[in-house]
Amino acid sequence: MSLIDRDRAYVWHPFTQAQVAPDPIPIASAEGVWLYTTDGKKYLDANSSWWTIVHGHGNKHIADAIHQQFLTADHLIFAGATHSKAVEVAERMVNVLPKGFQKVFFSDNGSTSVEVGIKMIYQYWHNKGIKKKRFLAMEGAYHGDTFGAMSVGQRGYFNKPFEHLFFDVDYIPFPTEENIDDVIQKMEEFFKTGDFAGFIVEPLVQGAAGMRIYKPEWLEKMMQLAQKYEVKSIADEVMTGFYRTGTFFAINQIETLPDFICLSKGVTGGVMPIGLTVTTSEIFDAFLGEDTSTALLHGHSFTANPLSCSAVCASLDLFEKPETESGIQRIVAGHKNFLDTHGDNPKFKSAKQMGTILSLEIEIGEESGYFSSIRTEAYQYFLENEILLRPLGNVIFFNPPYCINQEELDMVYSHIMRFLRQCKSTP
Repeated sequence: MSLIDRDRAYVWHPFTQAQVAPDPIPIASAEGVWLYTTDGKKYLDANSSWWTIVHGHGNKHIADAIHQQFLTADHLIFAGATHSKAVEVAERMVNVLPKGFQKVFFSDNGSTSVEVGIKMIYQYWHNKGIKKKRFLAMEGAYHGDTFGAMSVGQRGYFNKPFEHLFFDVDYIPFPTEENIDDVIQKMEEFFKTGDFAGFIVEPLVQGAAGMRIYKPEWLEKMMQLAQKYEVKSIADEVMTGFYRTGTFFAINQIETLPDFICLSKGVTGGVMPIGLTVTTSEIFDAFLGEDTSTALLHGHSFTANPLSCSAVCASLDLFEKPETESGIQRIVAGHKNFLDTHGDNPKFKSAKQMGTILSLEIEIGEESGYFSSIRTEAYQYFLENEILLRPLGNVIFFNPPYCINQEELDMVYSHIMRFLRQCKSTP
């Protein structure tokens, strides 16, 4: 049996309707920004393998760090024990985050990092003997696939079969120039009730909703309200962290900070699974006491896995190197130049940039959405031209690894415009 035949026989793929989906791409190897298949083809990884591979595939520094750690200690229990790489991760993350963050809780991925933050908020108020049960989120949100993370995400989207199991959540609209005053007013009306335990937001960019971008000053107003009314806030930076928005973290662009920041994806350079929920000493201290029941009784078998921790440290090393900064600035400049040249094309309903993220919403003459038919047309076009780029409905987004060179950037920009000219789904 071929690799594809074996895959079809035994594998259940994520976000895939197996009955009608085309055969998966049979990847044999990956290096830099390129994926190489078993049948001799290659594809530029234009979305960094689900927005994770920030330094490119096969980075030698990260590989060497993981190999050396494997020879030292591969996996260790993290309840009642510790190890040097976990402590190094915590120290270094606290040092690169804005002042005030102090404690790092380890989990497995982005969804669990959010799940931990939600649990921490609810138990924080429980431990203090204060009844606050309501949670606020933003329409269009995606925070992961565990039940707490799904509860604070967009309803009736990916999660309809499970909604009867979710806890109740209130929502504010996605902010725009037209509605921002109403959004802030509605948010304050919610918080004035005194019932809200927490507020969660994807700072500056909503990922799965179509790379929707909003202004830092609007996020600043939201965080100010949460602080004013003592609502504990979570910045879900699983996708936006590690320079995707142009700064190390999206929250570097505001002054009023959240109580929690959730990290994953690029934190290891995208090569190992890990989740980090980082919070303040004030939150941590609320869990201290003589009674074990006040502790956070949460954990995973692979919490603070040493191999994953070594990858985090190696990735942080790379962020200190000038070539990484140069790569980020090359992408930022390339995106800006593309928008200056093509952003007013009438086939774009909107064309925006936030750091290394280029978001292009194609005009299709109908309401935009994740299930837009243009997605399949665009996906197939780019594959035929050696680019792996997974549109979000009618939104094409380009957020490549930071090692991409100018020729490779120009290749993608060129094919975006070629696709736009020949696209059959546009008016």
